[in-house]
Amino acid sequence: MKYRLTIWALVFGALMITSCSSRAGKESDTLNGSAGGSDRPVIPVRVIVLSETRIARTIDYTSTVLPFEEVNVVPSTPGRIEKIYVETGDRVSKGDNLFLMDRTQLYQLQLQMASLEKDLSRMDTLLRTGSAKQQAYDQLKTQYDVLKTNVDFMQQNTLLKAPFNGVVTGKYFEDGEMYSGTPTTATGRSAVVTVMQVNPLKLKVGISEQYYPLIRTGMKAKITADVYPGESFTGVIFRVAPTINPETRSFIGEIEVPNRNGLLKPGMFVRVSMDLGEVETFVVPANTVLLQEGTNIRYVFVAERGSAKRVEVLIGKRFDDKLEILSDNLKVGDLIITEGQARLINLDRIEAVN
Repeated sequence: MKYRLTIWALVFGALMITSCSSRAGKESDTLNGSAGGSDRPVIPVRVIVLSETRIARTIDYTSTVLPFEEVNVVPSTPGRIEKIYVETGDRVSKGDNLFLMDRTQLYQLQLQMASLEKDLSRMDTLLRTGSAKQQAYDQLKTQYDVLKTNVDFMQQNTLLKAPFNGVVTGKYFEDGEMYSGTPTTATGRSAVVTVMQVNPLKLKVGISEQYYPLIRTGMKAKITADVYPGESFTGVIFRVAPTINPETRSFIGEIEVPNRNGLLKPGMFVRVSMDLGEVETFVVPANTVLLQEGTNIRYVFVAERGSAKRVEVLIGKRFDDKLEILSDNLKVGDLIITEGQARLINLDRIEAVN
């Protein structure tokens, strides 16, 4: 009797394990979005045949106005500032004096050079008469050349001039103060004055990698600023980054913007629009594209051999109630499900009623 009860207990346990395993497997498949299959009813749907549509490709981004160039002007070595010739907000032209450093060392070098120049002149006379050797003359000439180079360097680095036409955006010292090389600007760099080139200006725009083949130098861009309603500016792409950022899947395009009227200022928020010409692309009803909950993943369903296949897509431009979709896994002639897709999971059995 005990033997029979043991056998029945083993059989019952095996059946329970098999049932639980089967149920767990089905639940796992459902969670993974790959269960469609025989245990779900056939779902009626409507489809359209995917075809290419010619559209005018325009891409829109936002950016911040930047100076075309910005230089934190500093001397080559620390020292006392004799005189600063500019104030914040002053406009300067290339070559204008910005500030003068203490020139005591320069004056000493100039005196040495004047003395060495006289010695070199005498040595030249003796060399012509045969009273001096060529080697001695060459050594003295080398000393003079080295000293002259130092004098020229000190002249340039004690009287600092504007490197380009621009505006002074920062003045960090007063006459007579000591410049020590410690950081003085908001960016953590050292400077006596800061000069920005504000005509032209430039923009840096992060552009999606899918447009990389279409972006080239010389292309025009339309720029608008919210502070100037109805006003637009025209810029030109002058540099395209040679690499793609793997984290953002984008690249940087730099746009030069003329600023002759001075309306645009560094730091302004602007909108950038670029016309990439006409292209052939896929356009579908907006409700066709679904969003995976809790993510930014977009997808559509394609009818394939009586099943619904999920295909992830990228969103392009919107046209009223239609959307441009981009995917390497879509092709002309695919059947895109436009009704009933909200009830589907991957590989569900379907029936196209149209």
